[in-house]
Amino acid sequence: MNKTKILSFGEIIWDVYPDKKCIGGAPFNFSAHVAKQGVQSFLLSCVGNDDLGKQAKQYLAKFGVNDKYLYTCDKPTGVCNVTLDNNGVPTYKIQDDVSYDNLPFDEYITKEKFDLFCFGTLALRSKNNRQTIKQLLEKCCFDKVYCDLNLRTPFFDKQVVEFCLQNCDIVKISDNEADFVCNEVLGVKYANAHDFAKRLSQVFKNLETVLFTCGDKGAYAYMQNQDKIYFEPAKEVDVVSTVGAGDSFGAVFVAQYLSGTDLQVCLKMASEYSAYVVSKQDAIPD
Repeated sequence: MNKTKILSFGEIIWDVYPDKKCIGGAPFNFSAHVAKQGVQSFLLSCVGNDDLGKQAKQYLAKFGVNDKYLYTCDKPTGVCNVTLDNNGVPTYKIQDDVSYDNLPFDEYITKEKFDLFCFGTLALRSKNNRQTIKQLLEKCCFDKVYCDLNLRTPFFDKQVVEFCLQNCDIVKISDNEADFVCNEVLGVKYANAHDFAKRLSQVFKNLETVLFTCGDKGAYAYMQNQDKIYFEPAKEVDVVSTVGAGDSFGAVFVAQYLSGTDLQVCLKMASEYSAYVVSKQDAIPD
């Protein structure tokens, strides 16, 4: 087993359709894909004392994710209700005040050392979790911190995004999210991927690496200390589902990054892996 240890923080969400339910949530997907890289993967999350919570624990075991920091509370397990219109276009309703909004801080976790800590914005919608993550960042030992913004309307604002950007070494931002960051945080427009990443890292000097993903237009990785940007074109595949694509991309990138792999190779492996994921129905395919 690889000695690298990664801790993910945040939501476990069940997408509930009229005819089925699928487990997910960006931190859940990310931690499962990390485990598939042979890395020791931990998820700090919370589920309800209900059937969905019990099933979530079974899925963590199936994917090889350590549930040492999975808690249970009296709030229901996270759910996103998905309804489809006559044209099959989905509408999502993420439930409020659920178990993952109540993540505890346990002093016990400070005794463990992690190579990387991963978080995103959705789990920061609750005051409780914002306090918990501040304690984790202050008191725990993380060599690197990775943030996938993963903006989900209406569960983010300028303050939350700024907090994320101020507290990570590596950030992943999609082209869809870049407009909000530029308009609301940087207050400038950008000319291209290099310009965006450079402007971002000039404001947030803690950012050593900026990942900029552009769907079928490829992905970029910017290194601040080199002022250099790397590009990897998207792989051509028949897209079945994009759910989990960004999570799988990030998981492979950071697993390789932590092992000292050349940045261009990290980008290539992450792109190839996420292309495989979008060619499948499941967010975490075999």
